[in-house]
Amino acid sequence: MTFEEIKNDEQEYMMHTYGRFDAAIVSGKGAVAKDVNGKEYIDFTSGIGVNCLGYCDDGWVKAVSTQAATVQHISNLYYSPLQTEVSKKLCELTGFDKVFLCNSGAEANECAIKIARKYSFDKYGNGRQKIVTLVNSFHGRTVTTLAATGQDVFHNYFFPFTEGFDYAEANNIDDLKAHIKDDVCAVFIELIQGEGGVMPLTKEFVDAVAEICKEKDILLMIDEVQTGMSRTGAVYCYQNYGIQPDVITSAKGLGGGVPVGACLCNKKLADVMSAGSHGTTFGGNPIACAAAKEVLSRVTTPEFLAEVREKGEYIKKELEKMDNVKEVRGMGMMIGIVTEKDNAKEIAKKCVENGLLILTAKNLLRLLPPLTITYEEIDRGISILKKVMEA
Repeated sequence: MTFEEIKNDEQEYMMHTYGRFDAAIVSGKGAVAKDVNGKEYIDFTSGIGVNCLGYCDDGWVKAVSTQAATVQHISNLYYSPLQTEVSKKLCELTGFDKVFLCNSGAEANECAIKIARKYSFDKYGNGRQKIVTLVNSFHGRTVTTLAATGQDVFHNYFFPFTEGFDYAEANNIDDLKAHIKDDVCAVFIELIQGEGGVMPLTKEFVDAVAEICKEKDILLMIDEVQTGMSRTGAVYCYQNYGIQPDVITSAKGLGGGVPVGACLCNKKLADVMSAGSHGTTFGGNPIACAAAKEVLSRVTTPEFLAEVREKGEYIKKELEKMDNVKEVRGMGMMIGIVTEKDNAKEIAKKCVENGLLILTAKNLLRLLPPLTITYEEIDRGISILKKVMEA
């Protein structure tokens, strides 16, 4: 099919829920993608932080294809050795005690919300169910995770939204304290607000939140959907802050390209969710777990994490040399670029035309390249971006 045929069919048969760039990707290897016409693109997006090992990594392909030829799916009514291996590895890497495997970040966040409310109900009874999130946060697109999202632009059309959420200003501990009342059971935050514009929280704010939660028996829950799987130079971003939350959620890079999510909790919460209180048909699917097992074996070593940090610093330094760059922020290989001309969307479109896939968030450019990207691929991508930025 030609690109125009693909585009026309998309317009005719698919709901128009995405603003797409003019590229139809059909194959890829490493950090290089190819479209239907054979044009190559350096990929600084990794499928919005999903393809952490790049396109069609040999080890990942072998793990997934071998599992697909063994058993592709079983019900969660039976034991699965791959599920237990992945869960054990996650617990060993993080110090958490229990894992619920699901299919996406939104699902993992739904599980975290249910854990918080059930823990509080079991211990304190009804009336202590509110969860405080942050202004400018993003937690998913289900009706409940949209309600948890602290952006007014998402609180429209789909009424009634799930009740029980309140929003405090990021990095403003006084404002957070003003929202901590007797009906609050949890504080749920992103340490770097990804969709909100790659906005890191300060260590002082995070430390203060952790102390308040500990003092009042309020759960500290961290959405690591985008910041997890070594994206920030630690297996999970909270490890960069030196804290230990009660719950974290994970997805995106965990499966390296297949849908898988996880909700991890500590010992205090280990028995909150009992049989029948939560579940999923596809969560912990053998193929997804085979992919996650391969990812976890690769991206969590000290050597790999050091490389992520080094590549991230290299990219930042190269970006700071460019014209039209006002600010570069982020952590590891999660990077945001504020442009002087406030023209990120226009730049992203021109980058695609010139062979570079790049993201936007709010009014800035966002980079989430494969963690395995080579320095040669980084330089190729930076060269294209520089050309577009200076045009």
